[in-house]
Amino acid sequence: MVFWSEKPREGGNSFNDTPPDLEYFQALANYGGEWVRLSYSKWDGQERDFLMGSADGYEQLVEDDLAILIKTLDLADQAGIKVVLTPLGLPGSRWTQNNDGKIDDRIYQDKAYWDQSAAFWQDLVIAINGHPAIVAYNLVNEPTPERPAGLESSMTEEQIAEWHEAQRGTARDLFALTSYLVAAIREVDEATPIMVDGGFYGSANGFNHWPSGIDDDRVLYDFHMYEPWAATSNANLKRDKPLVYPGTMEISGRTEHWDADRIKATIRQPLDWAEDHNIPANRIVMGEYGCMRRLEWCPDYLEDVLTAAEELGYHWAFYSFREYSWDGMDYELGGEKVRWTFWDSPEAQKAYPRGPTPQFEPIRKRLQQNLDGQ
Repeated sequence: MVFWSEKPREGGNSFNDTPPDLEYFQALANYGGEWVRLSYSKWDGQERDFLMGSADGYEQLVEDDLAILIKTLDLADQAGIKVVLTPLGLPGSRWTQNNDGKIDDRIYQDKAYWDQSAAFWQDLVIAINGHPAIVAYNLVNEPTPERPAGLESSMTEEQIAEWHEAQRGTARDLFALTSYLVAAIREVDEATPIMVDGGFYGSANGFNHWPSGIDDDRVLYDFHMYEPWAATSNANLKRDKPLVYPGTMEISGRTEHWDADRIKATIRQPLDWAEDHNIPANRIVMGEYGCMRRLEWCPDYLEDVLTAAEELGYHWAFYSFREYSWDGMDYELGGEKVRWTFWDSPEAQKAYPRGPTPQFEPIRKRLQQNLDGQ
């Protein structure tokens, strides 16, 4: 826990569809980035699901895939970047984009997949335990037990509370699943921090209906901030009249006002929950945040999110750093459409002009402080 206990840590997300190379990690380090949430789930593997073989039934790690992952961890370590290993899916929960766009919630219907997920994590931890780049294991990115079951975040707090209470002890009990996987990892690794996401895709209110923290003092609690999603997402660009931040906007039939105060109140929710359960503030991580870079107000939104995160003392990682398969939140590209040549090849994407931009500035200037403090 030393890495997380010394000071708030700042980094990015690496969700590329190919393993990052040394140049990639070094570029983040050159900005002052300290860590990445590294996901391998988009990489091409020997079998359908990279590393775990098949989400339909886990048996053992795929050795060739494991070698690629370890080599990537070596490169991160060489660049001085720490890694939080973050799968996008587990047995019984294949990542949606690898599943024909359909949510796979078998893990929330059948506890046999809990056992397979525990076995997967134990095997992976044993295989990479002690790697100098690793500073946490993130059990799974943005778990979603609620929405496939018909629960929506737009429901009242009372309705949501009733739903969660009805799930206690069932396969949709995310708190129980998380506790189960943490305990399984602790059987083979007592020391490495474990990062856990709350419900509703890791939203800021995702922990609000957990009865307590996980019974482990090396757990980090991760949430993601894209609210209001109707405004920050790519879909807003397609509106005849895009929603504007800060401002009053119509979202799902409701009138909402979003400004710096609303952002701070939103991302304060995990800290309020942590304080209620005697969890130290330095265990809270804003593991993703962002906005569609082509929205004119995106820099203002990022500035307000990061100002609030600083005031609350959160660790954070921006989404995303040079995600070559999608440019929507690649802030080094500025606020304009990329030229068609960007999509010519991986080499063209790497060579595309990048650098300080107004969109990247709220992030860049904070990362720079890590270099200034060396």
